[in-house]
Amino acid sequence: QVQLVESGGGLVQAGDSLRLSCTPSDRAFTNRAMGWFRQAPGKERMFVGAIDANGGRRYYADSVEGRFTISRDNAKNTVYLQMNSLKPEDTAVYYCAASASSLPPLFYSQPARYDYWGQGTQVTVSS
Repeated sequence: QVQLVESGGGLVQAGDSLRLSCTPSDRAFTNRAMGWFRQAPGKERMFVGAIDANGGRRYYADSVEGRFTISRDNAKNTVYLQMNSLKPEDTAVYYCAASASSLPPLFYSQPARYDYWGQGTQVTVSS
């Protein structure tokens, strides 16, 4: 059973930064695009961003464009979500996700396209 282990969440103030990490238990995911999603209480799981297999192309939701950066270190089998200039509306549980097969960029923003999910890490931004 593939596991995605996340870390890095916490409680910060508006304007602060956090970096989330996601490490799959299977190194096969170095050949897969990886996505980040978030879910606030009472709301749907929303796309945050995604990165292709070799890290050359990144995609972001409009709400985080310019503040968040996704990167990956395939040697460490880890994907990162660097979050800067955090706002209270960024408060949510953040999840990384991976697909069992190659995923076209067209589908990166669709949660149903992903087969594996991390356990989620809470990010709380106070005003």
